Order: sequence, then structure tokens, then C-alpha cells
Amino acid sequence: MFKASVKARYETEAEKEAATGVAIVTFNAGDFKLRASMTDATVINGPSLNGLSLAVEKPDSFIFDYNVPKNDFKFQFMNSVSILEKPLNLKYIHSRGEDKTTLDGTLVFDSANKLSVSHKLGSGSCKLKYSYVHGGLTTFEPSYDIKEDSWDFAVSHKVYGNDVCKATYQTPSRNLGLHWSRSSKLGGSFKVSASVCLDDDELKLPKLTAETSWDFDL
Repeated sequence: MFKASVKARYETEAEKEAATGVAIVTFNAGDFKLRASMTDATVINGPSLNGLSLAVEKPDSFIFDYNVPKNDFKFQFMNSVSILEKPLNLKYIHSRGEDKTTLDGTLVFDSANKLSVSHKLGSGSCKLKYSYVHGGLTTFEPSYDIKEDSWDFAVSHKVYGNDVCKATYQTPSRNLGLHWSRSSKLGGSFKVSASVCLDDDELKLPKLTAETSWDFDL
């Protein structure tokens, strides 16, 4: 089946305004997915390769991304193993252009509890995140950066089935974020976010972001 996904994004920050559009087309080829995406930079002022990327994906196995204008490859390999009868989801990510390698692991204790670890090789950076779902509706996600010795916090709550309200706080930057998202097969999906830095001497207008997406089966 041929699937197309269209996504639009608009954001404002202080007195600056910027609009960004993204279009993604995905084709299912057996066990694989072929994907092409482009931004408004690809079509503004005439067709170009700016913002164009191509990808090949085998779900739960690997993703190969190719950034055309930067001639850059990004590889992701996924696998799952069992530890004491608990699934451990592993991910290896390498970006050739940035020469960065990241190892991610998530241990799922049960449907409500999981522990994640993310480590960038050679940087000394290691982040720990614990996720707890209370009553199937509210999710608490504290995370700790060992290198920076800092905490981040996120709390989300499902309302009316398809709506999710989320609050985030990053202690190093003192950045507070509020998010509202909705996912619907019939009406598409959207997300509205507002973030503000509490570390500024003068309280500025928050950064606002709105994005929406639609999926089509052709």
C-alpha cells in the first residue's frame, strides 16, 4: 500500500517569526519502507536539493538516512534481547558527517515501568531516564545527566482518549515547556507547544510552535 504523510510546522520566537513546512512520502515494499522527505527550502526559489533526504527502513531492525545536500549518512540499528525475562531494547546510531556514535538501551520492567540509558561514545555523556505510567493516564519521566550533574523532568497526562498534555522542565537552561497534542486517524494529528527560559533577566514572550500532520492511504 502507498502511504503519504504531509506535515506542516510554524513557530514564533520573541519578535522573530519563521514558518517551516515538511513533506514526507513513504512507500511500503514488503518488509521495508522507502521514505523521501523535503522541506520548504527544497522548493522555494526553484527546485533544489536543499532539505531533501532519503531513507530505507526495516521496522525494529535498521534505518539508513541519507541527507542529499550534505552528502551525509546516518545509520540506526535496533535489536531486542531478554534479561531475566525482561525485554531490553537496544539502538546503535552513527552519523558519519558529525562522526558521532550513540548507544541507547531501554529495559522494560512491565507496562508501567522502564529505564533508559543513552551514551555518546567518546564524550563522557551518559543520560538516565526512568518512565512510570500511573493508572495508564499519567506518565512521570525524570532524567539525569551524569556528566552535567543535572536533572530534567517531564509529566504528561492523557485526556479525552486522544489528547495529551505535557509539561517539561530542563534544570541546566531553566527552560519550561508546555505541550498539547492530539492523534486521530480521521482528523490527523497536531501539536501545540510553548516554551520559555526562566533564566533571563527579563521575562520574554514564550517560543510558540504549532505543527500538524495528515496521513493518506492511496
